[in-house]
Parts: sequence; structure tokens; C-alpha cells
Amino acid sequence: MKRSFSIWLGLIVATGLMGLGLVSANAQQAPAAATGKFHGRVINPTGQPQGGGTVSLSTDGGVTLKFTFPVSDTGDFSGEAPAGTYMLVYRAADTPAGKMVDSIRGVKITVGEDAAQDIDMSRQEYIDKMSPDEKKQLEDLKKANAEALKANTVINQLNADLKVVAQDKKDIDGANAAAAQSLGATASKADIATKATEIKTAKYTDIESLMTKDTTAKPDEALLWTNLGYGQGGLKKYDDAITSYKKAIDLETASKKPRGAVIGLANAGLGEIYARTGKVPEANAAYDAAAKADPTNAGLHLRNEAVIFFQENNGPAQVAAADEAIKVDPTQAILYYIKGQGLIQNATIDPKTNRIVLPPDCTAAYQKYLELAGQSGAYSAEVAGILQQAGEKVNSSYKAGH
Repeated sequence: MKRSFSIWLGLIVATGLMGLGLVSANAQQAPAAATGKFHGRVINPTGQPQGGGTVSLSTDGGVTLKFTFPVSDTGDFSGEAPAGTYMLVYRAADTPAGKMVDSIRGVKITVGEDAAQDIDMSRQEYIDKMSPDEKKQLEDLKKANAEALKANTVINQLNADLKVVAQDKKDIDGANAAAAQSLGATASKADIATKATEIKTAKYTDIESLMTKDTTAKPDEALLWTNLGYGQGGLKKYDDAITSYKKAIDLETASKKPRGAVIGLANAGLGEIYARTGKVPEANAAYDAAAKADPTNAGLHLRNEAVIFFQENNGPAQVAAADEAIKVDPTQAILYYIKGQGLIQNATIDPKTNRIVLPPDCTAAYQKYLELAGQSGAYSAEVAGILQQAGEKVNSSYKAGH
């Protein structure tokens, strides 16, 4: 953030100035046939634009301010006045009556021309008029501004990299569709899977590279470590990912204003790594921590836990995870499918009827999936077929397409 320079110099002009009113820009009607334009920018002693205040034109050394124009928030000003030679006077919004902040003599306005003239208070002439205290304040501000500018440069680059990472994540999610489109309708499932993996690997690598650089530039930002863990996990660098996620959790937890969403994201990432490496208790603890830290997204975190255990074909873990997610949000059809798929792993075959015998709660889970998903559900046909094979009656609500 740029620091503004708020001091004003006590360049005292004639005391009669205190009784004069300033003429606003809107109230001036300079003769059109004999006027010229001027423009410029007010620069404060730190070298930064100085917004606010007014610039005025005077022909008697600042005693009378004949024409006055506003200075924008960015320090820019412009105006029009009769041709002549003027003193350009700058006054800040808080400049006391009878004083000015700075002035430039010999400003010439010529008919039909637009003269450029800045009021640059970083010039040596102006600095020399400062008191010792004002000079010290100036040096302190310059140092602070330099540090802020450096920090802003880093932050701007980090934000740019985070935008790239966000797009990389979208590309990862859409990798299968992109692969199918790239290879065409005749491509085999194996070829599509190979191409999708290629796309994902390139994106995960990009994320890891950017976030490795950025965590070096700003090692105290938890969100960067969380994204680094995501990239490392996607590349199956699981130990590195665990280290990055834990770093993110520790940093954010210790911050003055911990962001629950960041802690939740890091814990969920950590939980995924544990789930994919068969560490079920650790995964459960991490996902529970994610839900606790980020209650707004608790349902999403617990749903993802169930999905990942399902992808890993860990029946008992996916059933338990689905049950926990259902407690938070019982309206998600996919959770009942995941639960049913975990339970059906323990199904048996009745030797007399040769029918499949579903474990307890499996039928109820499948029926609930059909109730919520309806006939258009991604797994509705599969689930209905399983129930029919088991001799179970499919709910009428599913048949009606509700």
C-alpha cells in the first residue's frame, strides 16, 4: 500500500489571503478567444502522486488566487485560463488559510495550447525548505513506501500465480472430457484415460512448480502451502504433500485471524492423502478437523471423504464416511449409492434361489438413492438392477421418476 504524505509546509503569504474566497472551477468563465489550457500532476515528497486539494493560478505571488481547480484522487489536475504568466499554487484539503503547500513560478499559458506543468515536491528545492523533523518524516515514509512497493510486487505476482493454479484445477477436473474431445469419437477408453492422465500430470506439475517458487517468496502464507500440497498429492509425492499440508495448518492456526476455510482445505487435502495411502484413522481425523474448522463446507468435505474411499475401493471406510456425511446433509443421493456399494461387497448368494442376498442396510441405502436421484440418476439403472436381482421391490417413487 502506498503511504500518502500529509505534511504541509508553512510558506506564509500575505495575511490578506485569509479574507479571500477561492473561485471554483465551475464558476469560472474565462474568455474563450483568449484562453489556453494547462495540466499536470501533484507529486508529494516521497515521489508518489498526491491526491486531493486544489491548484490555483496567481499573478501577484500568491496573494490573490484568481483561478482554482480541483486535484483528483490520483493527483491529476487540469484547467483553462486567459493567456499569461502565473504562479501555480497547490493547497491540500487541510492546508490552513493563509498558507500553501507548494508553488511553481513562471507558468506560461498560451492561447490554443495545453501547457504541461507538474507540482513536484520531491525536487531538491522543496526538500531544502523542510524542517529537520519534516525531513526525518520524509525519510521514514520513503523507506516504508519502498518496503510496501516491494511487498505489493510480490503479492501481485502471487495472486497472478493463484489464478493460474485455479485454472489448472479446472483443467484437471475436466481432463477426461478434454481428452475425449481431443482424441475424437473413435478413441478407446484406454487411450482417453492415458490422455487424461497426461493432461492432469502436466497441470499438477505446473501447480507444484509455481507454488514451490511462491512458498519460497512468501513462506508465511498458508494458502500457498495448501496449493503446493495439492500439486504434490496429484503427482503422488505423498510425503511431500503431507509436509506441505501440515505446514499450512500450523501457519493458519497460529495466525492472528485464522481462516477456517483455509484450515479446512488443508485438512481435507491431508485427509485425502491418508485415505489414498490406506491410513483410515488418520484420514477420518483429518476430515473431521476439516469439517470442524470450516462448518459451512462440512458436508462437502465429508462427501469427498466418502468419494475418495469409494475410489480406493475401501468398503468399510466408505460406508463409515458416507454415514458421517449423511448426518450433515442427508439429501445427497451419491452418499447412499456409495454406502450401498460398500455394503454390497459383503453380499452372498442364496444357494436355493441363486439370488443375491444383500447385507443389512444395503437395500435401504439403494432405495434411498433411487428416491433422491430418480430415473435420471447416473447409477439409477444399475441400482434398480441390483435390487431386482435380489428380489427386492423397487420403490414406486423411483418408477414414477420422482
